[in-house]
Amino acid sequence: MKSLRGFTLIEVLVALVLLALIAAMAFRGLDSVLAAKSHVAGESRKWRDISLFFSRLEEDLSRCAHRPALDAAGVVQSEFSAKENLAGPLDANLVFTRMGYDGESPERVAYRFSQGKVEELVWAHLDQAPGSKPAVYPLLNHVKEFKLQYLAVNNGWFPYWPLPGQLRPKAVEASLTLESGEKIVRIFSLL
Repeated sequence: MKSLRGFTLIEVLVALVLLALIAAMAFRGLDSVLAAKSHVAGESRKWRDISLFFSRLEEDLSRCAHRPALDAAGVVQSEFSAKENLAGPLDANLVFTRMGYDGESPERVAYRFSQGKVEELVWAHLDQAPGSKPAVYPLLNHVKEFKLQYLAVNNGWFPYWPLPGQLRPKAVEASLTLESGEKIVRIFSLL
């Protein structure tokens, strides 16, 4: 008769330990791949949002119109005005008149930086009725700093507008610093 030999307990334990080590390495590798995929997706989303924001700002500035507007108190507002600091909940860093889309009437739009977000404000009518409030659209989150500068006729940059004798600037510089540390600067011509 032939004697059948099986595995010893030591051989089975060594095989189980080796299998456990291979499974642990495979899990670590899979975890690294999934973490990298998540990081890449987050970065792609961040840069897509930044690109969309600058595209929207450029489109709005390219449609800037020569038309002042009346605010809710009936006071005539400049066609293009800007300031660094906000004074109230409906205040903005940049306010201007934009030509409407597809033959629509001009609109009053604004951009502001508030609590880590860049927002766009759009009023339903160019000349505002008393008590009218704008629609507020969040455009970009996780922003550390958003600064705007305006190029005057003498080629000097100013953090506010209007300047005496000038209705609107030659160009707008938008500087964006993200919470993650990246700084992006774009210049938009208004000529």
